[in-house]
Amino acid sequence: MMNIFTEFINLGMVKISKKYIPKETEKYMCAKHLAFFKQKLTEWKKDLKKTNNEAIFNASMDDNSASADIVDQASSYTEKNVEMRAINRQIKLISKIDGALKKIQDGTYGFCEETAEPIGLKRLMARPVATLCIAAQEKHEKEEKVYADI
Repeated sequence: MMNIFTEFINLGMVKISKKYIPKETEKYMCAKHLAFFKQKLTEWKKDLKKTNNEAIFNASMDDNSASADIVDQASSYTEKNVEMRAINRQIKLISKIDGALKKIQDGTYGFCEETAEPIGLKRLMARPVATLCIAAQEKHEKEEKVYADI
């Protein structure tokens, strides 16, 4: 269900300055907050895509795999492996950004997926793709640790 705030954002009716920072004194996830995070996420995604494209282009140009020296080949392989893992992490992050943008669209951004409580502005400023409030995240991490120890 689309709320009034996301309708304003979709229509471009909410204007925020580049220097705007969401404030705790404003209503949580008001139209300004949503516009701010939409802008932040969109710019982040654009930067990641640019970085990925440059990394892929550079990797395709720098090929030591045909080198006669086995040490150079091994080094090149290791470097490419590290680069590809970094690109894969960024692709996963882009997917999370897309999920956050979808949540802005449907009016659920900023609320915990488990408790429906506000995630909090400070946490979202630090991690705009966060889907869990701190309490739910801590619980999730504790459960992960328990299962990892088994």
